[in-house]
Order: sequence, then C-alpha cells, then structure tokens
Amino acid sequence: MTGKRQLPLTTTARARARARAGAGLLLAGALLTGCGAEPGEIPLSEIRSEPPSASPTSEPAVAVSVPTSDAVAPAGAVTATRHNGLIAGRIFLDSAHTTSALFTVASDGSGDHQLTQPPAQTRDDHPDWSPDGTTLAFDRTDGESPGRIWTIGADGANAHQIGPLCEAGAPDCTNEAEVTPAFSPDGTQIAFSRTWGATDSTADQIQYSDLYAMSPDGTNVQRLTFLTNDKPYSGSVTNPAWSPDGKQIVFSYQTSATGQPANSRALYLVNADGTGLRQLTPWELRAGDRANWSPDGSQIVFTTYPAGSDGSPGGGIYTVHPDGTAIGALTPGPSDVFYGAAAYSPDGTSIAFTQAPANGNAELFTMKSDGSNVAPITSTTDRWESRPAWGTAVAP
Repeated sequence: MTGKRQLPLTTTARARARARAGAGLLLAGALLTGCGAEPGEIPLSEIRSEPPSASPTSEPAVAVSVPTSDAVAPAGAVTATRHNGLIAGRIFLDSAHTTSALFTVASDGSGDHQLTQPPAQTRDDHPDWSPDGTTLAFDRTDGESPGRIWTIGADGANAHQIGPLCEAGAPDCTNEAEVTPAFSPDGTQIAFSRTWGATDSTADQIQYSDLYAMSPDGTNVQRLTFLTNDKPYSGSVTNPAWSPDGKQIVFSYQTSATGQPANSRALYLVNADGTGLRQLTPWELRAGDRANWSPDGSQIVFTTYPAGSDGSPGGGIYTVHPDGTAIGALTPGPSDVFYGAAAYSPDGTSIAFTQAPANGNAELFTMKSDGSNVAPITSTTDRWESRPAWGTAVAP
C-alpha cells in the first residue's frame, strides 16, 4: 500500500503491550522521574575523564576496551572486515546557517562533493548510509513545512521523499514531522524520530516525540517507544542508530523545561521490537546527537554537550559498552573545543568526528578508535561541516 496514510499510534495489540511494558518500566525503574538511580546508569565518579593518551599519573577509574583483530566480539555481532568508503556529512551553505546540504568526502579529504541541492532556507541533515553503500537517507526541513525523510543515491541521483506518513488533518497528525532516519543493518527498515501534536502557548514545543521504524518505501510503520506518551511537552526522542546485529537501537532523549529532569539529555537503548527500554548514560553527562556503534557491536561512541546551546564548547567524545559500563573519554577535557557527532569507520579502526574551536568553524576529523592520531579531513574557513556518517561507497 502506498500514498499518504494515517499512523495508528496504539491501536494494535502489540502497541498496547508496549505501552503497558513502558508503564511498568516507569513504575519499576523510575526511568523519567529523576529520583534515585536510573536504570543503566553508572556513577559519574566511575567515568574515565581523559583519553588513553593522557598522562599516566591520571589513572582511569574504568578502562575502555578497544576492539582489536584478536578481540572476541559479542554474540551475534557483525565481525567481517568492511571497506572504508566515503564519509557523508552536512555542510552549511550560508554564514547564517539557514541552508545546509549533504556532501561526501574521502577520509583523506579528497573528492569533496556536494550531494544535494536544497532550496534557500532549507536544511538537509542527518545523513545515514544504506548497508550496501548505494543510498543515503536524510531529513529535509524548512521554515514553512515540517521535516520529511528523503533518500538519494551515492552519486547524487534519484532524490526521493518518503511520505509524508500522515494525511493532513487526520487525528494525531497535527504538526507531524519525521526526521533523523537510520537504516537497519539488513536495509529492510529505517528507524526515525516522529513528532506530532498541538504546541503549547508559546508554540515552541511539539507535544509528543517518539521512535518509529518503517520499510524504506514508507510502509509498515511501527511505533517503538512511548517515552512521551501522555506526557505532553516532556522532551524529544531523536537520532536512532541500529546495533550491527539489528537487535537493538540506541537513541537520544532530550527533556524539555517541564521534563524530569528538566533540560537534560541521555542515551537510551531499546530492542528492535520496542521492548527492553533502558537508559544507557547518566543525565549529568548530557549525551546527545547521534551515537554510533562499532562494527563489532562492543562499543558505542557518542558526544556530550554542556548545559546550553549544542554549539557550546566544553563537551567531548566518549565511548560506552552496550550494557552501560566502561564510559570513557576519547577527547581531553575540560576543553574550549566544540565536539559534534562521531561515527566509526566500517572496519572499526577509526572514528570520524566534528570539531570546532571556540567561536570558530567546524571541520571533520578522524582519529583512531582509541582516540589517538587525530587528523583533519576538511579544512575551510567559511563552511560548517558536521554530522559525519562513514559508509562503504567509493567515489563515483
């Protein structure tokens, strides 16, 4: 079935079961109350605050395991070595950051190529590669209409909008938007963030936001989380990323001014069928943006942000095990540098990430998976380049 359609929110037995499971989690674990220990949290005192290259006198409280060729991968993880291809990213086309496009570049900085041609005042953002490296999914937003998910070929051809998934004026479709798409490892699904509902009196907060999945053609839509169910203005769910075996999805949950705790953020994990919701990082760490799994499934790399704007310096790039243990820094801190989203190379040996000096321009960099050997990919003075996604595609 194709065309516009109304999204059922809790009409199926599966959805009702997930809602009851989510309610049970809230009662048993106080997931969103901010009171007591959070499920999956570890004390901040156990988080390693320096990268492996730090002075040996600063002994980490918790060591981070770095995958090697001899390491034993978790059961079900993808272990085959994959080719390191092009890195996709977002680039702002104007100094006011009102228009952004997708681009691709090789890890050595060669072959920089603008992929999309958005209209003025439009942002193309959050690129994610299909497993075979032929296609990128991304979202497009402008000031006049809500965000929508698109796909485009690695060569810039065949740009196509998926959806919208809601019929205008249908129930549960007010202010509806779909953003931050992520392909499943087998390419049969796209996870994404969906927001909808009436806004508050200041018209600056979408009422509901949760994680969904669908087929790449926009059919078979399923709701996976109920974090904002019956809790208007509590926050937003964004930036999903699938585990290499396709069994789990990590995503970012950011609370609003009326959320619990207020104005904070953390990473959460959920099973691909919507069960097993749990918090992965502590609120105090303020993990955000899109996290990314190592190809063997043993690590998740993520970025932290200080209180305030996402563009503020003072955060860092960290890794954590999928069970919530061994949180450790890959970048030095405290720092006056801004760090953006990070992504593993397909072979797991390197990480691409965004870095900008205070009040400076953002560029893409690479480092080894242990935080060493930092090297620039891009070097410009007038373009803000960020949101790297490392795929297997070769330059056209």
